[in-house]
Amino acid sequence: MQLTALLEPTLDGGLKLATIPCRANDAELWFAESPADVELAKALCADCPVRTACLAGALERREPWGVWGGQLLVQGVVVPRKRPRGRPRKCEAAA
Repeated sequence: MQLTALLEPTLDGGLKLATIPCRANDAELWFAESPADVELAKALCADCPVRTACLAGALERREPWGVWGGQLLVQGVVVPRKRPRGRPRKCEAAA
């Protein structure tokens, strides 16, 4: 079942699914590898009318990854930011 099918009862009569950012933009953005793309998806969620319900549903389902309700989930837990691929730098000053 699609997430938007679960959210439809929470939508106002005048609100269209096309106004929800994850429906109006490329869905791949919400599951991107690039930290910059993940931050863009989180920013697009900021004004979403179903953001709270989206995050609550994702946490309840323990979604394994992706941006849900403006938060990044990794292994079902909210994390502050996506780390880039590869080994972390040894010296933070060089970053």
